[in-house]
Amino acid sequence: MPAYFPRLSRALCIAALSTCFVHAAVAVDGAEPVTPVVAVSDPSPADFLDTIAKNTKARWRLLFRPPPPTPPTDRGRTALILGALLGDSFLVLQAGDAQQFRNNNQDVLTYCRTLGLGEKLLPRLMTQGNLAEQNAWKELRQEIVEGHQQALKLLRDQMDDDLALLIDIGLGLRLFEIATAIIVAAPEADVALLCGSSPALLRDLQDDFSQISAPRREEALMLRVSALIDEVGRLWQNADKTPLTQAQAAETNDKLKGLMHEMQGR
Repeated sequence: MPAYFPRLSRALCIAALSTCFVHAAVAVDGAEPVTPVVAVSDPSPADFLDTIAKNTKARWRLLFRPPPPTPPTDRGRTALILGALLGDSFLVLQAGDAQQFRNNNQDVLTYCRTLGLGEKLLPRLMTQGNLAEQNAWKELRQEIVEGHQQALKLLRDQMDDDLALLIDIGLGLRLFEIATAIIVAAPEADVALLCGSSPALLRDLQDDFSQISAPRREEALMLRVSALIDEVGRLWQNADKTPLTQAQAAETNDKLKGLMHEMQGR
């Protein structure tokens, strides 16, 4: 597999897609055609949340967040927040809320523009918004998966590997925040099933962080991210065999929320 495909998309879920899909360029309601991307057969963040949805009745809308602030001048922080916004795209997909998706998609576009990706990703983001408006959730799901991959590839093509890694880290942290919130809200659920794919997500977060350039890793916020990944690791590395308690899930969720606020400068 080419090195530029995200590890986060390779190992998030216990089941893999059975085939690869090649999509022709799509135009929806007058939007320009979207550049086709070949979807790899490996699992995606959508599969991670699908697994949770199959094992508990999650109240997805309660996990929506207010819009982020104006993108910061620090491109690394911007990439982290963009990753979290992509996590929100997958969250809103689960909720099936067209208006919230379009709102979040506008924030995604704003942050993409700050990283120099706006014009290249605009046709795809327009298509995503129109698919949400049409309640075409199956097609939208694939579009979000491919859009995530396209954003990472564009950054790596322009030699911004650190930013691509930070997007995946922001996305992974947001997925952990969502998962822990659901565990706290559903004490009756089988936590082992909800945690089943979490060790793989944790390994990807650790791997992504280890590949960030040394100067970036020494930045104050990144030291905070590293410390939290290590702390989460002590609880989650065997979560599929030894599930978190409600108290541990609540503690993890509080710390992830705190980090998300810090990322946004709040």
